[in-house]
Amino acid sequence: MSSTENENAPKPRLAEAIASLGDTASRLSHLSKRSYQNPYLTLRQWPPEVRPEEEWFSSPEYVSLYGTPLWEELGEPGRRRLAFHEAVNFYSLNIHGEKGLMEGLAQRLYRKDLLEVSEYLHHFLDEENKHSIYFGGFCTRYAKVYRSRQFALPEARPQSVEDFLFFAKTMIFEEIVDRYNWIQARDSRLHPVARFINDNHHVEESRHLVFGRQLVTALWDACVPSWDDATVTELRRELAQFHVVSWREYYNPDVYADAGFDDPWEVAELAWSAPAQRAHRRDVSTKVVSFLVAAGILDKEPADAF
Repeated sequence: MSSTENENAPKPRLAEAIASLGDTASRLSHLSKRSYQNPYLTLRQWPPEVRPEEEWFSSPEYVSLYGTPLWEELGEPGRRRLAFHEAVNFYSLNIHGEKGLMEGLAQRLYRKDLLEVSEYLHHFLDEENKHSIYFGGFCTRYAKVYRSRQFALPEARPQSVEDFLFFAKTMIFEEIVDRYNWIQARDSRLHPVARFINDNHHVEESRHLVFGRQLVTALWDACVPSWDDATVTELRRELAQFHVVSWREYYNPDVYADAGFDDPWEVAELAWSAPAQRAHRRDVSTKVVSFLVAAGILDKEPADAF
């Protein structure tokens, strides 16, 4: 089979799969309209300043040094200062992730094969932009936006492969983020602004995740019969690698430098390898990894992350 024939093969199945999401997309669009908000009015008043060494901005149990010897050595002000910079890093990860997500959604808004879900793609894009306003508002007022070390070289690949990878990577990233949001939105120890940002993100991401799981499954089921074994193997490798790289950014040497550690790269490696942190990553990843394995998208968990 030629590459052109192979790329055209999934189109009837794909059209049927996208059409099957019509009811879900309509329901989620209705919910987005009902809960529509203006980010400039919802959070009217940002605090004039914050006190990183006196208040919690990340749940201590979700700080990357928690459960390591270095955490035990830190005093209470040092722990809170580290938690503040980790909150800034978490918000920065979301800013970078949502920038790529918005670009990808914008490219797909008016494609004929996605018309059944195009209305919800508009809401998806709108809500991601609002999230960036909150995340960016915090970072630029009280700290900075940490750089991302992720980069990808452009590749010429079939559209079906690009679509699947785009939505599958989006889902992996958002599933991890959402667990942090859910925990921290409910943590009464956190500063009210931190709780608000996490809660707002979780509420809207819950809709995105419903859509993402169904769309990723539909794309996989429609396209995998036309992909050869080498393509499937490469897709699995790339998704597993993306999962590991996404987690790596939670152990940011720039954060450790700002928190006062002398050798931030050594701290990052110590934290990444710590048994408590391995267990933490597995716990947070269980839901999305189980989903991907059950759907046949991954044939095993990405062990390098744990």
